[in-house]
Amino acid sequence: MTQFRPCIDLHSGQVKQIVGGTLSNVAEDLKTNYVSKLPASHYAELYRKRNLRGGHVVKLGPGNEEAALEAIQAWPNGLQVAGGITDKNAQYWIDHGAEKVSALAQALGSSIWLCRRTEIRGLFVRRAELCFGIVFIILINDANQWNVKQQVIITSFLFPSGKFSLERLELVLAALGGDKSKLVLDLSCRRKDNTWFVAMDRWQTITEMEINQESIALLEPYCSEFLIHAADVEGLQQGVDEELVSKLAEWCTIPITYAGGARSLQDLEKVHVSSKGKVDLTIGSALDIFGGSGVTFDECVEWNKSH
Repeated sequence: MTQFRPCIDLHSGQVKQIVGGTLSNVAEDLKTNYVSKLPASHYAELYRKRNLRGGHVVKLGPGNEEAALEAIQAWPNGLQVAGGITDKNAQYWIDHGAEKVSALAQALGSSIWLCRRTEIRGLFVRRAELCFGIVFIILINDANQWNVKQQVIITSFLFPSGKFSLERLELVLAALGGDKSKLVLDLSCRRKDNTWFVAMDRWQTITEMEINQESIALLEPYCSEFLIHAADVEGLQQGVDEELVSKLAEWCTIPITYAGGARSLQDLEKVHVSSKGKVDLTIGSALDIFGGSGVTFDECVEWNKSH
């Protein structure tokens, strides 16, 4: 069944909603729908309270590392991270999100970890003990019973000079211990006539990879999910690309999240029908928590509960 997936888009360290097609190195070209006065952690905490898993934190350009880390700490193992992910830092994001908050993703063999946060997340904590001024957190040992995971999302690193590199994808997967459940591939795209091509570098560079049955079949063995922003309609609130949604449902056998153009609760229904419930939807600019008027956050949460 189609579900609502939340997002936290970061630009210059702030939570923003941006018209995707205007992202570039020229600041004057950027069109912004919303700039939040609240930190990324506020939204992550909101998603945690409503148990919305599988949302993505996207770092759009430099200056977003701290905000992304704050978001992960606020919703441990509940968020995926995208933006500048390579084989050199993929495991860092996995480790950081787990080690500093829930200590689950890479540390299941240990029972006691030193936690530097003063707030204790009760979901994963068995008990806390104070000894010589140090708080030791006693954790559950089996993460599977909570169905939690930390994931990273990757795009640009896989396309040196706009050409897909299977070797680089294999390097990233190897850096994650060969565990494809930790890896999401971002196939955000731009349309060319009746086809779609993967776009990178803030969606300004069109790669040579067409999104079709063959490319999906090539990539599926290396990841657990796909994230696809339809960059041409991202932030415009003029409706989703239903043709793309339908094709993705036809081509993919693993979970897919589509983002771009959603403007109301009816778009969740449209995606549900077009994909036969196989594709999830992210709503950004139209959402009330991002200054939008098309749909409320509570309505999206209720949709998930009823579907």
